[in-house]
Amino acid sequence: MKLLRSTLLLLLLLCTSHNFAQIIQTTLDPNQLPALPSNWTKKNQVGFDISEIAFVNWSAGGTSSISGLFKGEFARVYIKGNHKWANELIVKYGLNKQDGTELRKTDDAFLLNSTYGFRKDTVSNWYYSAKFNFNTQFTNGYNYPNRDIAISKPFAPAYIFLGAGAENSNKKKNRTFYFSPITLKTTLVLDQYLADQGSFGVKKAIYAPDPLDPTNQILIENGQKVKAEFGILFTGYMKNEIYKNIFYENRLSLYTDYLNKFGNVDIDYDTRLDLVVNAYVKANIGVHLVYDDDIKTKKDVIDPTTGSKSQVNDGPRMQLRQVLGVGLVYAFQ
Repeated sequence: MKLLRSTLLLLLLLCTSHNFAQIIQTTLDPNQLPALPSNWTKKNQVGFDISEIAFVNWSAGGTSSISGLFKGEFARVYIKGNHKWANELIVKYGLNKQDGTELRKTDDAFLLNSTYGFRKDTVSNWYYSAKFNFNTQFTNGYNYPNRDIAISKPFAPAYIFLGAGAENSNKKKNRTFYFSPITLKTTLVLDQYLADQGSFGVKKAIYAPDPLDPTNQILIENGQKVKAEFGILFTGYMKNEIYKNIFYENRLSLYTDYLNKFGNVDIDYDTRLDLVVNAYVKANIGVHLVYDDDIKTKKDVIDPTTGSKSQVNDGPRMQLRQVLGVGLVYAFQ
């Protein structure tokens, strides 16, 4: 009888020790703990559009060509209580090659947006906001077919907007409107040749006639590489699913300077229609309109005496770029 009691007591102690060890292990193992919720949300998406057309003994004629466009969209948004900090990076670069012509650029953009907002309560969609915007390009731009003289370069131009105002952000309707009555716009033209020409609105170089050679001019003062403006900025963003797997996206930016031609509005409007085939294939149709009184179009002029070619300003014009593409899209964490 004593042996039976001892055996039962020993088994009870072993089971208790085993269960206690399991409890201790479960309590102390960090892999078993639930993950803490993060205040950050993120988006990483890259895509590549390609279009190609080829002709071989085609009786109607035509020129073979191939185009490619790389796109990347990255976002980081921090939301905690009444605070919101949204950051967005957009990059684009496209090339086109036709028979008989050199490789040409079709798109080139580097755009960074950062907005901090504070609201009185968690119900309101209105924020007191401060916004920073920067955009430039990756490589030189040319007035094709002229590839001898670049009409734009990296950081020539580059635009910086810094201001404070009010923002209305509605997450359910996927739309954001921002208005700032105090915005500093800085235009950078960090290439001296373009700055001397007064490109993109900076103060151009000052020349004087050469007393020894009337056909020559002497540089008196270099063109300025920086232009600062102070004015009003309005931006808007909206993206809606207008039909199943068809999304309509709009980006609008309006700016006018208080001191220089107040009421003359710079316009940057980008609209796009995305047709989603599946998680990896997407077609898109887009139109990009830009008007800036400081951006002058260029035209080639040939000197009748020397035959040399040069470029002169031809006044501001409405700029339009239309895009139709089908490609692959990959989103990752």
